[in-house]
Amino acid sequence: MKRILDFVWPAIGLIAVAVSIWLLYREFRGQHIGPEIWRTLKAIPPSHYLLAIGSTLLAYAALAWYDRIALRHLGVTHISWLFIALCSFTTYALAHNIGATVFSGAMVRYRAYHSKGLSGAQVAVLVALCSFTFALGTMLMGGLVLVLDPHLLSRFGGFLPGVLTDAHTAFLVGLILLGCVATYLAGSIFGLKPLVIRGFRIEYPRPDIAVRQLIAAPLELIGAAGIIYFALPAEGNAGFLVVLAVFLASFSVALASNAPGGLGVFEILFIKAMPSTPQIEVLAALLVFRLFYLIIPLLFSLVIVVLFERSKLKEVLHADPAAAASAASGRRLDRPADVS
Repeated sequence: MKRILDFVWPAIGLIAVAVSIWLLYREFRGQHIGPEIWRTLKAIPPSHYLLAIGSTLLAYAALAWYDRIALRHLGVTHISWLFIALCSFTTYALAHNIGATVFSGAMVRYRAYHSKGLSGAQVAVLVALCSFTFALGTMLMGGLVLVLDPHLLSRFGGFLPGVLTDAHTAFLVGLILLGCVATYLAGSIFGLKPLVIRGFRIEYPRPDIAVRQLIAAPLELIGAAGIIYFALPAEGNAGFLVVLAVFLASFSVALASNAPGGLGVFEILFIKAMPSTPQIEVLAALLVFRLFYLIIPLLFSLVIVVLFERSKLKEVLHADPAAAASAASGRRLDRPADVS
């Protein structure tokens, strides 16, 4: 079954990409997209590009904080902020572009943090806590926007069942999401027993860890949504709350679709949910988002990976053979003699 699923999930992702690209083609068929997109991109003020860059830095700084929080939970304090930031940046830059199956970046983190002395079990806890921090932030921000404006889900009419786009249902969903976050925080503060769901055990972290999670995750989501908000034109811009709500829904569905980088899935949902803004301008803003949040970080992350692996290779090549032999000899002497 596992082998079958290894092929099924990538297939689902590719199908999601194909269907979404076809829907985008149908949306923009007959339009001269290239020249229009270029004119729209040039019309964005330089100050807004700078604000979008600042939003990108905020998002990736918050993602680095995810790792720092998880390491603090593990009691690991000897790893520098610079190493954590580079590891987190590389992990998410690769994972965001490749797809949801590697969103946690387990292999990248294991390679990096194992070199700093962390065990496989510790890295597994770190990965799980970082993923949960993101989920917690999504629930918190999703709950807030639905309670503040329950009509936001109506923008996804045609994509979501009618019962979910109803304002009363949306408000109730928002309250449930906030209730889940409050329960998690209460469990941390009062030291409740671990929550066990189908054999999966959730240990409540210390209150200082939980509070940090509830600050870091919203900052990351606000930064990511801010890139799109600042790239949209002032005229027809529905406001940051709407952009944030649409971003949360579209980005979550894109991750769940398993499509590489959410390609096509993210765009078609976002465009459909912003009917008051010209489609070509929304598409241009999403291209800015992909450039700042996905493509440029991916290029930098590849450089970081190459430099890291090069440094590890140099360590192996320049290792002292005598010291290695001595260490090996010591390990042999420590072993009990074989009695035949």
